[in-house]
Amino acid sequence: MALTAPETLPIAQRRSAVVVVTADLARHVSVGPLAAQEVDAAYTELFRLEFAPVVKTVTFILHDRERAEDIAQDAFVQLLRNWSKVSQYDRPGAWVRRVAIRLAVRQVRRDRILSLIQRSMRADIEVQPRDTDLFESIRRLPGMQRAAIVLFYYEDRPVAEIATLLDCAEATARVHLHRARKRLAELLAEGDDHVA
Repeated sequence: MALTAPETLPIAQRRSAVVVVTADLARHVSVGPLAAQEVDAAYTELFRLEFAPVVKTVTFILHDRERAEDIAQDAFVQLLRNWSKVSQYDRPGAWVRRVAIRLAVRQVRRDRILSLIQRSMRADIEVQPRDTDLFESIRRLPGMQRAAIVLFYYEDRPVAEIATLLDCAEATARVHLHRARKRLAELLAEGDDHVA
């Protein structure tokens, strides 16, 4: 039987496609003493009853329906893997819901950590200049002069290290710094003339 990936189907057909996929998985996953046919019937029935409510719960946690469906599907795959044990519980639907909620909370935690990392990386990259005129003037410098100024004044690097980073001689790094300072003085003086 050829299976179509559920995410390629229209949303109305996804749920039934996942039932087919998971029923097919039942034949390949170790399900203990239950026969595959019994697993198909019981599991499919539980899936039909619980999938939509689990997706709804996870959607409220994630605020993203597609990701909620993915997490619910992962939870139902875990249910299938543990079906021989979980099917004996009074409420296997509660078990799969709990698994889905844990997966969703883990995803929220990962998203929050990723967001913090991205923000800290942006904060490291995006220097908030104190003087907008100075920042704009630095942006107008040629590349090597701009790099020399940033490395020397913003990163407090010695001229020898700047030369290494710019792949030039120390004398050339000093020339870049000298020319950059001179050009900045001119640019900032122009800015003062427009203000007055």
